[in-house]
Amino acid sequence: MDDVTSNESLILYIQSLFHDSADLTVRKITWKDGDAIVCFFNTLTDSSEVNKQIEILRLRSSADLPNWAGTATSSAGAFSVPKLVESVSNGFVAIVFPTTNLLMTITIPSFEVRTTTEPNNEIVIRGPHEGFVESIDKNISLIRKHLFISDLVVKDVRLGEDTNTKVTYVYIESIANKDVVKEVKTRIEDIDRTKIYSIGQIEDYLEDSVWSPFPQFLNTERPDRAVANLLEGKIVIFTDQSPSALIAPVNFFSFYETPDDFNGRILVGSFFRMLRIFSFLVAVFLPAFYIAVVGFHSEILPYDLSRKVKVAVEFIPYRPIVEALIVELFIEVIREATIRLPAPIGPTIGIVGGLVIGDAIVNAGLVSNLMVVVVAMTAISSFVVPSVEMNTTIRIIRFPFMMAATLFGFFGIAIGTIILFIHLMNRSSLNQPYLSPVVPFDPSRFKNIFFRIPYYKNHKQQQTFTHGTGRRKRRGRN
Repeated sequence: MDDVTSNESLILYIQSLFHDSADLTVRKITWKDGDAIVCFFNTLTDSSEVNKQIEILRLRSSADLPNWAGTATSSAGAFSVPKLVESVSNGFVAIVFPTTNLLMTITIPSFEVRTTTEPNNEIVIRGPHEGFVESIDKNISLIRKHLFISDLVVKDVRLGEDTNTKVTYVYIESIANKDVVKEVKTRIEDIDRTKIYSIGQIEDYLEDSVWSPFPQFLNTERPDRAVANLLEGKIVIFTDQSPSALIAPVNFFSFYETPDDFNGRILVGSFFRMLRIFSFLVAVFLPAFYIAVVGFHSEILPYDLSRKVKVAVEFIPYRPIVEALIVELFIEVIREATIRLPAPIGPTIGIVGGLVIGDAIVNAGLVSNLMVVVVAMTAISSFVVPSVEMNTTIRIIRFPFMMAATLFGFFGIAIGTIILFIHLMNRSSLNQPYLSPVVPFDPSRFKNIFFRIPYYKNHKQQQTFTHGTGRRKRRGRN
């Protein structure tokens, strides 16, 4: 403040701090002890409420009320340029009092937030039809709407010198593992990057093994799914301007559970849970199995079926691996094109690509009918997995199995399976075993992989990990 000699020069100085932005409002207002300077972005602040709040504070100041600047929406402190820049950039109204070297901030946010609609990639049949939005405050309110408890802890961290992105992690104090909470806090605070603008960047910094094809954080846009995981002792992480939430620690089987498993009937939920795990095996191993049978082990097929397979591939001019790669890559191209195209055009491209072009390449003798059937079953099976991240992983890891089957047949598939199992055993999510409860084996929770246990028999809260997860203490009568 020493280098500012007048209100006019202070206004020019503040404008220069924000590079004369068109949406910046800097004005002089009258006050009891002299003039003051009000500063805010009209694109981040409700301008109609600014005058009302200023008038309320002016009346409190004139009445000489103790701590007149401290209200539910305002606070005051010593003036500093960094504090002024931070307050205005975050959507607050800043009032500078040059004569007293005081800075007062008023919270009058005006952010456009879309309505809470159901996420398109996590649709359920039974259960709440609402989803997170691009506002942390709104998302936290959706969680608190489900959990009316005092143990729900919300912690904020600001990251990125250029972006000043708000990162929030949420957990239940009496349930969450203290070591896991400390690990999340340490990893978030250790992020040293000037630009943080997406949830994917946070995930890269927090993952135990970023080069693994398997996701170590569960992404969700559903509040009910986040709440269910919080009650299991997990931690939910949000970033501003993103509707996705990261959930950790998780294991491999967490990606095959959906809210419908717990909202539907026991037998139905258990059946579809087993069906998803079976679909994982089909999506990963079926193309490799077909290549191994055609190239090495046709004798395992019944005679009539073996003869049909030989007739189908007799006039294909190249090896099964080339045939499989052509169809698999063709399916991937169609899938990617369907996602990127506008919604009215996407289904049309899928029909044209899948039926017209698919039929044409079969008639042209480039691929066999059996290969089209195998790839179609593989693609459908991969879509059964309810996690987009795990779905992408399945699409990637089946190619190494196809190469192994081409080189060594069933022996190559067996070696690839062993390598895959070893890889999963050595992975972790926030230092928790990724393949739990298989490795380390826990018979009490092993059945939860395949079956949804009735609630009236499940007296204890379901937990993903055997060790390290606290249990909520019961209050009231002993």
